[in-house]
Amino acid sequence: MIGQEMTSLERVRNFQPEADRLFHSATHEEILWGATTDIYFVRSYELLHHMGLGGTPVVAEIFARRGGVLVGIQDVKRLLASKNSVKLWSLDEGEEFEPREVIARIEGPYDQFGLFETVILGFLASPSGWASAARECKRAAGDAPVYCFGARHLHPAVAPVMERAAIIGGFDGASCILAAKLAGREPVGTVPHAVILIMGDTVQVANVYDKVMPADAPRVILVDTFHDEAEEALRVAEAMGDRLAGVRLDTPGERGGVTTDLVFEVRNRLDQKGFNHVNIMVSGGLNPERIIDLKAAGASAFGVGSYVTAAPPIDMTMDIKVVNGVPVAKRGRIPGITDNPKLKRQI
Repeated sequence: MIGQEMTSLERVRNFQPEADRLFHSATHEEILWGATTDIYFVRSYELLHHMGLGGTPVVAEIFARRGGVLVGIQDVKRLLASKNSVKLWSLDEGEEFEPREVIARIEGPYDQFGLFETVILGFLASPSGWASAARECKRAAGDAPVYCFGARHLHPAVAPVMERAAIIGGFDGASCILAAKLAGREPVGTVPHAVILIMGDTVQVANVYDKVMPADAPRVILVDTFHDEAEEALRVAEAMGDRLAGVRLDTPGERGGVTTDLVFEVRNRLDQKGFNHVNIMVSGGLNPERIIDLKAAGASAFGVGSYVTAAPPIDMTMDIKVVNGVPVAKRGRIPGITDNPKLKRQI
């Protein structure tokens, strides 16, 4: 593999990924070389360098087609940090923006960053979409914790990016180990249905979990595997008493999923037996509207996956607005720098 930026068609032709590479995802080095960019930027370099215009000073702006929460600017900053002649202004990571608002501005010789337009927009588009969906869920949950359980819905190379974006969007934690660590957190989660199916009894799993897990691991037990959820919740609560922090409901769609009536019943049956301290965590196909209803019924924590992972990317566009100090723009856009006092110098 050639470790050079894809600044010419010759380098593109000579670039050959290892035949025995383990996975099809890009490495960090391949991203830095521009191997994940669109080929037409390389063709642009060929034309501009042929005319002696590759180093033309330009100012480019990035705007979003719809509003949301900005995530990914740290990656953009790290990508451009080695380009000594490039300056970057942007909103901060996690800051909200409006439709068509300029969220970043890049200034410098075109051939120092133009190759990476695809990469830069990709760093921003999906993570901002995921963070925006996460913020919707967190606002619906209010003071109740929300955790990201979406890693299984995405390619593992990008799952940590998604769960980190969810945390920046407002989630209180993530189950993916790498995602949580990158966000400076510890991963959250208990055990899957597989353990209960193998052991054969929910209460036995609860007792073993209590015995084996470290003291700082909350005792939250799944109660929807074999029997009625309310019945299982009471069985586990009676077996563990004050040691039980919560029960988790993840009833499959084949049995109607987690409903407000189910949560209401489990909450009231636990309270009637004096287990007011036992929280109810719910997961499975949650969205902001369901979170609001389930919280009102008695749920106190939420695990969200597909609503975040299925969020569409926020379409980002990069436009050159100044060339050689002269304001320019394509048809339909306004030439020159767009003023946005929210932008901060990053590099």
